[in-house]
Amino acid sequence: MKIGIDYGGTKIEAIALSDRGDERARLRIPTPRHDYDANITALRELVLALEQKAGGTAPAVGMGIPGSVSPATGLVRNANSVWLNGRPLDRDFAQALGRPVRVANDANCFALSEATDGAGAGGRIVFGTITGTGVGGGVVIDGKVLNGPAGIGGEWGHNPLPRPDLSECPGPRCWCGRDGCLEVWLSGPALAADHARVLGMAEDGAPNAHAIAAAAAAGGTAAQAALDRHVDRFGRALASIVNVIDPDVIVLGGGLSNLDELPERVAAAMAPHVFSDVIGARIVRNLHGDSSGVRGAAWLWDDQEGPR
Repeated sequence: MKIGIDYGGTKIEAIALSDRGDERARLRIPTPRHDYDANITALRELVLALEQKAGGTAPAVGMGIPGSVSPATGLVRNANSVWLNGRPLDRDFAQALGRPVRVANDANCFALSEATDGAGAGGRIVFGTITGTGVGGGVVIDGKVLNGPAGIGGEWGHNPLPRPDLSECPGPRCWCGRDGCLEVWLSGPALAADHARVLGMAEDGAPNAHAIAAAAAAGGTAAQAALDRHVDRFGRALASIVNVIDPDVIVLGGGLSNLDELPERVAAAMAPHVFSDVIGARIVRNLHGDSSGVRGAAWLWDDQEGPR
């Protein structure tokens, strides 16, 4: 049996899978926000309750978090659940649970899930991207997460937007302190902010990404133009990935992946920017949806060369 945990800022979800990937049990609890010690206790109790429900015990646990563990310090960094930052989460959790724990970035877990038995299954090189509240990514090669010596493999969200025109320079300010990151162009809030800027609206009163999609579907020309700009930028951004790693499959995840005809439209927008007369990468929507992260965490211990 395998156990995976998807750690979020408001909820923690855990799943028990058979060795073949069949779901045996699932539980969800609220996240004890701003209380690190309470989190360790809650995680331990969650695993024990899940094992009781599943009728088995897992030899180890995998967990995806919205951040990563620094290979230099062994401490969590860059987590928007800020109470985890600077903490040895994997070691503390493993000590409390009494068995090994492997912690990875949640986008890496998404990519691993979709490459293992999801929309990217069968592809040797799979790039998984999450576009929702933020923008993240992960690379899986031959079934193993490409983590890298700095532990940032696949983190494309803080690269700059490729081939910007004058209206896109220098770009909005990102929370990381730089201008024009992909996160401030491709995320859900970025789509809404771009729409508001073009229309001269205040961002706090502008429609969100879902409302923009609905307005476009109803024939709204301004909303459709906003989606067109989003698709064009998405295509340019993914072309840079294709030009570097030439993946077999690109799997789209996150809330914006549900936009109508997004894989087909992004593939067409990407093509002019790929340095090849042939594009081998297929762009597909994810198979496991919101379960990809927690399923990928469960597969982490099959990825023997993956993240810690």
